[in-house]
Amino acid sequence: MAFIFSGFRMQNISTSSRVSFHFMGICGTAMGAVAAMLHDSGHTVTGSDENVYPPMSTFLESKGIRIMAGYSPGNLPKDENAVLVVGNTIKRGNVELEAALDARRFCTCLPEVLKHHFLRYTHNLVVTGTHGKTTTTSLLAWIFQHAGKEPSWLIGGIPYNLDQGCKRQGGRHWILEGDEYDTAFFDKRSKFVHYLPELLIINNIEFDHADIFEDLTAIQKSFRNVVRIVPRNGTILVNADDPNAIAVTTDSPAPVLEVGFSPNAAIRIENLREGDESQTFTLLGTEFRLPMSGAFNARNAAMAIAAAHFYQLPLPVIAEALAQFKGVKRRQEVRGEKNGVTVIDDFGHHPTALRETIRGLRSKYPRRRLWAVFEPRSNTTRRAVFQSTLPEALSHADGVYVAQVAKLEQIPAEQRLNPEKVVADINAAGVPAYYEANADAIVASLSTKVLRGDVVAVFSNGGFGGIHEKLLTSLSVLDGAAVAS
Repeated sequence: MAFIFSGFRMQNISTSSRVSFHFMGICGTAMGAVAAMLHDSGHTVTGSDENVYPPMSTFLESKGIRIMAGYSPGNLPKDENAVLVVGNTIKRGNVELEAALDARRFCTCLPEVLKHHFLRYTHNLVVTGTHGKTTTTSLLAWIFQHAGKEPSWLIGGIPYNLDQGCKRQGGRHWILEGDEYDTAFFDKRSKFVHYLPELLIINNIEFDHADIFEDLTAIQKSFRNVVRIVPRNGTILVNADDPNAIAVTTDSPAPVLEVGFSPNAAIRIENLREGDESQTFTLLGTEFRLPMSGAFNARNAAMAIAAAHFYQLPLPVIAEALAQFKGVKRRQEVRGEKNGVTVIDDFGHHPTALRETIRGLRSKYPRRRLWAVFEPRSNTTRRAVFQSTLPEALSHADGVYVAQVAKLEQIPAEQRLNPEKVVADINAAGVPAYYEANADAIVASLSTKVLRGDVVAVFSNGGFGGIHEKLLTSLSVLDGAAVAS
């Protein structure tokens, strides 16, 4: 069998026939979501990953998908016609990949699977931006679902209203979270350029992904590439409050509408009012209630509303859907409460996301002391890129713990984030902060400091050593002295 790194071969694979797929890096949010969708469609799906942890691992196991921990040539399907989907974390030197190359196996990437199987035949709504992609995509897919449009979707997370991150249905619309990260080791373009957007949302643009982008200009160039492929009869919704985002749309062939709080916004958010359990705002002459906190989530919702309105969904139906939105796993997700202490899990890792999420939690939990526990784990936060901005973001909490840089051996010492200095800078700002190497050490220390009524927000884009359950277990066995008010 010829070895191929391209999409045209996918056209020979009918989605009506049973196909064998093997995902290298299956526990990535998008990879796992598409794997589950293909399994639900009747295909044979297996996968391997070195990072096997909930919620993705348990979600895939609940589907009956076989996951192999670690990479090995023996993981490859015996069926030589199997499609090997190579995740963007897989690099040359990976023993499983090298075995596939040596055997001339058929390899492709996730975006090409989607493009050639599905997206050439549908109306595609693609949500992009540094922050808020998962929440905005989840809101938009739920609005279409609630309206009876039977959309298909790809979301880098698991929305509670939709049960899974990727699903193919009978409607004419695909709603996709469009990641700016590169596609695969053999295709360095951003994933979103493969998704054939008819409607494009640009939530915001900041510097991120320091491992593949040199600077903000390089990131903006990638966004300009996706702007160029939106058809003239499509549209682009862009954050009116972000000059970096507006700048990439200046030469758009498609119409551009600005959405946000700015007085210059074509679709303006007005009358924002925060409450303990929800917030309300006015958009397009209609009042909406969103059961999420933070002005950034109001803007995420406004983007979803504007997109649904573009496809002529009635505003009252959109408002009903928004009020019923239950959120997304690992986005301000309450993992439990013990002895009056609430433990929250959040995927945030960029300083802006950390700051805005902490502010949002303050609105949701007024008059309660808020702890932020942060693991530097993403490819960018493990580096010194955010050395000066992380302390400011985390200082919005009442107390902070910072863990050791994950997989620090992969980052040269001179390029590595210094978490001890982050902690020192937070302390200098008047906020108590502590450095502990790992989850066990953090739990042991934090358990002696929390008080009844405290909120602990854990920020990590990984498993963080099972810190949530460890903390809840530790709190449940306290004698009450440490959590006394």
